[in-house]
Amino acid sequence: MQELTSTELIQYLQEKESVALFVYTPMCGTCKLAARMLGIMQEALPTVPLYQININTAPALAEQWQVTSVPALLIFQRNELVARHYAIQSVGFLYDVLKPLA
Repeated sequence: MQELTSTELIQYLQEKESVALFVYTPMCGTCKLAARMLGIMQEALPTVPLYQININTAPALAEQWQVTSVPALLIFQRNELVARHYAIQSVGFLYDVLKPLA
């Protein structure tokens, strides 16, 4: 997954039809597990626009999108937050969430 800065993320959200954003912190063990599962999804669905951002570097965006915990997977359509997932349950769950973005 490509790591984005806040500035890059805002630009991508304005340019792209849909974006899946993985929100994490470096010290979060569950985030590391979720990142591995998302890596599998990136190989299975290479056309999905999947990015990541460290919530510690984007506190204003986290507040704006009401991110209450990590890991979080945010789905954007046309620059609008349309889904927020906190329980990254399985690769199968991620496939179901991300497949429509492919």
